[in-house]
Amino acid sequence: MAKNCLWFVLILTTARAETLTVATYNVENYVAADRMTEAGYRKEYPKPEAEKQALRTVIRGLNADILALQEMGGAPYLEELRRDLKAEGLDYPYAALLEGPDVDRHVALLARRPPKSVKHHVNLGFTYFGAREQVKRGLLEATFMTPTGDLTIFALHLKSRFTDRPDDPQSAIRRTAEALAVRDVVLRRFPAPGAERYLILGDYNDNRESKAVQHLLARGRTGVSMLLPATDSRGEVWTHYYHAEDSYSRVDHILVSPALRAAVAGGEARIYDVPETRLASDHRPVAVTLKLDQP
Repeated sequence: MAKNCLWFVLILTTARAETLTVATYNVENYVAADRMTEAGYRKEYPKPEAEKQALRTVIRGLNADILALQEMGGAPYLEELRRDLKAEGLDYPYAALLEGPDVDRHVALLARRPPKSVKHHVNLGFTYFGAREQVKRGLLEATFMTPTGDLTIFALHLKSRFTDRPDDPQSAIRRTAEALAVRDVVLRRFPAPGAERYLILGDYNDNRESKAVQHLLARGRTGVSMLLPATDSRGEVWTHYYHAEDSYSRVDHILVSPALRAAVAGGEARIYDVPETRLASDHRPVAVTLKLDQP
């Protein structure tokens, strides 16, 4: 009888544990855009089919439960991607699209499970050289229920390095202001971040030592999040290839709340580096697997 009781307790414990994979991926202009093609330069040209096919191969390989996307076009483009993935065996029944001040490129989320709530933060204001501006792509917030409690995803895409202001080289000042506006949202949502479970992930367009990233790690002595180390299968750390300068950098990051750090499988994220990533996008996706065990 005692053995049966022990067996029953073990089953209950196992049932309250879950493994969840969350990833972020800049899909590089999944929208009609000005681009160079095999036939020359074209304006308002869709993402080539070969790139789309490679992109779907990468996403199927990732096999994430929750996938944040950047540089996604409007709703028809997101639905096209979902439809084509489903036809190839990967179904994401739930999706969210954030249509922020950038009318062309959006942040989106694909998920296998229904979100408990979704919030579209599209009016995040900040002061920039005396003028009032908005976070260009907004902030997408989604909370999911798990057997061990809620998990919240904050998906972002900070300002690119392009600028026409000589007083803000590579838009570093603007990105920092956007990051502060995002941090304000996170801390309003979770005033005591040390006890909460969330991720802040996406394309930061900046490295880990930048002010933009550092502001999302802490506010004064308050720890807001922790940056996960990430490597690919060869130990390399880059996530973005800039063709014009033939340079590589890591600008895509996954930050986890302090309370979630212990749940990170293997202690780090991973950069997905199958051959198709070269054709699919100028970015490589970053993924983290969480082991959500009952404390």
